[in-house]
Amino acid sequence: MNIKYVTPEGLERMKQELLFLRTKGRAEIAAQIAEAREKGDLSENAEYDAAKEAQGHLERKIAQLEEELGNCRLLDESKVDTSRVMILSKVKIKNLKLNKIIDYTIVSDAEADVKSGKISINTPIAQGLMGKEVGTVVDIVIPAGIMQVEILGISR
Repeated sequence: MNIKYVTPEGLERMKQELLFLRTKGRAEIAAQIAEAREKGDLSENAEYDAAKEAQGHLERKIAQLEEELGNCRLLDESKVDTSRVMILSKVKIKNLKLNKIIDYTIVSDAEADVKSGKISINTPIAQGLMGKEVGTVVDIVIPAGIMQVEILGISR
């Protein structure tokens, strides 16, 4: 069993995606299959084959989402300890080499979105910050080399 930790927003997003795939997604695939059937001989019908393949992909995605939802554990943001960096922490760091301040929220893989400042707990940056306190200077090994950062703040 692969337990996945999510925020209430992440859980709701997963439920909405599953609902969409079960309803509109299945309806669209069924329409494609019906349209392809109307075109005659199924043994030589590429559109039918493509629609059936798309149906298989859709059903696998639905099964994957159902499994993920079954293995989800909801994270309670009110219980985030702000004395150390942990999952759901909002961390303000300063890249000492570039003299640049960056804000990150450490989230589960499913909720990571770098554009909105949410990084996965499994990234090198998040792993390097985990358990550290405000004022700590950390050397983090990233693909581009070593990034030295100072933790300026931790909040939730």
